[in-house]
Amino acid sequence: MSLHKYMKVEENTAAPEMEPSGGHGLPSTDSSQQLMTDSVSLDSNGSRRRTSRQYAGFGGISATEWFTVLVLCFVNLINYMDRFTIAGVLNDIQEEFKIGDDAGGLLQTAFVLSYMVCAPIFGYLGDRYSRKWIMILGVALWSGTTMLGSIMPTYYPFLTFRALVGIGEASYSTIAPTLISDLFINDVRSKMLAMFYFAIPVGSGLGYIVGSETAHALGSWRWALRVTPFLGVAACVLIYLTKEPNRGQIEGSCNLEATSYKEDVRELARNPSFMLSTFGFTCVAFVTGALAWWGPSFMLLGLKMHPGNENMTLNDVSYVFGIIAMLAGLIGVPLGSYLVQRLRPTNPKCDGLVCAWGLLVSAPLVYAALVVAPYNGKWCYLLVFLAQISLNLCWSIVADILLYVVIPTRRSTAEAFQILISHTFGDAGSPYLVGVISEAIKAAMRRLPTNAEDVAPKIESLALTLNQNATLTEYKVFVDTNETRFKALQYALFSTCFVEILGGVFFLCTAAYILRDKAKAERAVAESQITETNTETHQSPPVIENESS
Repeated sequence: MSLHKYMKVEENTAAPEMEPSGGHGLPSTDSSQQLMTDSVSLDSNGSRRRTSRQYAGFGGISATEWFTVLVLCFVNLINYMDRFTIAGVLNDIQEEFKIGDDAGGLLQTAFVLSYMVCAPIFGYLGDRYSRKWIMILGVALWSGTTMLGSIMPTYYPFLTFRALVGIGEASYSTIAPTLISDLFINDVRSKMLAMFYFAIPVGSGLGYIVGSETAHALGSWRWALRVTPFLGVAACVLIYLTKEPNRGQIEGSCNLEATSYKEDVRELARNPSFMLSTFGFTCVAFVTGALAWWGPSFMLLGLKMHPGNENMTLNDVSYVFGIIAMLAGLIGVPLGSYLVQRLRPTNPKCDGLVCAWGLLVSAPLVYAALVVAPYNGKWCYLLVFLAQISLNLCWSIVADILLYVVIPTRRSTAEAFQILISHTFGDAGSPYLVGVISEAIKAAMRRLPTNAEDVAPKIESLALTLNQNATLTEYKVFVDTNETRFKALQYALFSTCFVEILGGVFFLCTAAYILRDKAKAERAVAESQITETNTETHQSPPVIENESS
């Protein structure tokens, strides 16, 4: 008989994903627990930490991580392409459905309303269930409703499907940034967020270009809406191929438990940095929504006031406006990330300050662009380009602020809460509000046309209708000249300048609290690590089994 002695040692490389009691429906994320174990280790105190390769720049990022980030950027790109395709063909839609500026703005407002209302629902689900499957279902929904909307024959069914598109897009926008936060940390996270968020202005610019060019090539604005649904199918397949990281794994807080939804909301409301940056971002959303929706139409009206441009179409302007939006995004979003990374060592509060100055610089540039449009088209384009660069500085920085002042298990809820507030008071109402103001100003500016021959058919028709003779002085027939439409939209868009200044003030206030709230979030994660370490330390000793033969 020989004696064999051996020891069983359990390895706990990744804590199991917690699921609410009684939870059913969406699959759990257990299958993805091993995604990042190669880059997470234990320090001398037993706490999880990121290995040094995470701080070595882009060269230390694994192929799996790159694939996940690129897929998220691609989906974000087509997400915003879909949103602004309509802006590139808005005039065609208004002409076919016989609607004014107010109803035209309502198309975007209806989309954003459903988007923001559904965001808290997906935020709750995203903190508790498989984020990958939620995104797949969401992308499939907005792709399908966009395609169905393109065949609607009248305005109100079309408006309904635009609202349904917002439900699907809410799922992706709420959850995607939290995946990046679980894969990267510190400056690498900031760089990846910059990549993710510059897809927003680039995608918006592509929306103008793809929408206008597709409609021009195929002879109908409806074909413009049928491009992104095919890309959405490819996006669903790519999302399925990604591996979902554990919540908070990069910060060593895999076992940090989710609290109740009521407690999540209460703690977020008590977080000054989160709330103030959300209010500042609401101003960014207001301005972005108004300018993105009405910018091409405004530019067209202004350029038509130049001699020789009378036959210019929205397609011509949308193409240039789209290129400007893409270039401004490619420069502005990475520039904002670069500035805060350079300034943080000397000024830890720089995140809020860079956002504030971005808005405060953008405001006079927007005002100048609105004023100069009827006099010099090139200068107007240049000023719009510079204003968008300044506005785009905020995108990745605001997302970064949210991720480092909120604990990992509360981030999807925080994203949803920020979406709800920023869109409720931001771009949900700004396109419609600008349209309503424009229509009100046009009503005040309307006058009789100088050429009576232009209105003679209308006078005759009115006379026949009333079965009596009608004259120009008895029945006034009003028309909106190009100049009237331009002035009305110009005065309505002046409101964005005041909102930008207000947003700058909110971000300046954010800078006063940002260090305190960041330290509070880090302390909560550290306490969870200590609790986990103590639990592991007091485990029963390894099992020693004796076997004789």
